[in-house]
Amino acid sequence: MAEVSISHKVKRPSFITVGDFYEDNRETLKIKLIGSAAGFSRKILEPSVNRPGLALSGFFTYFAYKRVQVIGNSEISYLNGLDPEVARDRFRQLCQADIPCLVIARDKRLPEDLLAIATEMGVSVFQSSILTMKFINAATIRLDWAFAPTTVLHGCLVDCQGMGVLIQGPSGSGKSEAVLGLLERGGSMVADDAVHFRLIEERDLLGTAPGLTRYMIEVRGIGLLNVAAMFGVGAVRLTKRLDLVIQLAPNVDLGEVERFDSGSHSTSILGQKVALIEVPVTAGRDVAGLIEVAALNHKLRTYGYDSAAEFDQRLLKKMADDQLK
Repeated sequence: MAEVSISHKVKRPSFITVGDFYEDNRETLKIKLIGSAAGFSRKILEPSVNRPGLALSGFFTYFAYKRVQVIGNSEISYLNGLDPEVARDRFRQLCQADIPCLVIARDKRLPEDLLAIATEMGVSVFQSSILTMKFINAATIRLDWAFAPTTVLHGCLVDCQGMGVLIQGPSGSGKSEAVLGLLERGGSMVADDAVHFRLIEERDLLGTAPGLTRYMIEVRGIGLLNVAAMFGVGAVRLTKRLDLVIQLAPNVDLGEVERFDSGSHSTSILGQKVALIEVPVTAGRDVAGLIEVAALNHKLRTYGYDSAAEFDQRLLKKMADDQLK
């Protein structure tokens, strides 16, 4: 499979601060600050969470101190069952382990003397009303999103026939005009000009628009247009997984274009291979229609049907039949 290189800069966060974690997730994770904000500058170094039950029992070997620490009903019950002095000593050891922060799940209350220790050690303590395991699952997803590698690519991202299609090409090649044509055919736009991509779970490339230009498209000679206002809210999407890259190629000799595309071209974005198709742009060609057909053909390939492969099989069968005659 021939791979076409698309240059892009990759950003991979090595940490996020506790303050950013709180501000970005306070509503989604239903967390509120019950301790001091002094620990907001501490760094979360791993995109996961940890329940410090073993640490509270005094076992710190292999302790995942780089993660958000979540205390649930079992940890609170264990601390309440200890001698108060022992509980304070164990909790102090936990806070001394350079942890980022503590989250008390299920709306459980942390004893005031332990909360005072966390404040003294500069560790921020939060409380969430979500059940412990549900909080762990939701927080892991949010942290995975925050730590995911990102990049920005020039082009237009659209949802065409359920496929996420990135339309690229040199300036003036007709990218925005193609998007308008797809909108008239029932497609929806995600981003125009600049597309932010994020790799989720080392598997899915999710594209979105910068906040400043969200729902906006620029058409030469007309200016900026609000797609949601003109075509309705059904014509826009916040995010879409990338399935196919269309490279518009103006001023190409159609006689030199490959006639039977076998889906052999791809490009690499954030380490993930994405199918790539080059569409020649010449006067009179319905580029939007060609992109729609390319998206449908690629959709068929993902379902296991390849028209080029079927034609090859027909040709081989015809050749074999002719030899038997």
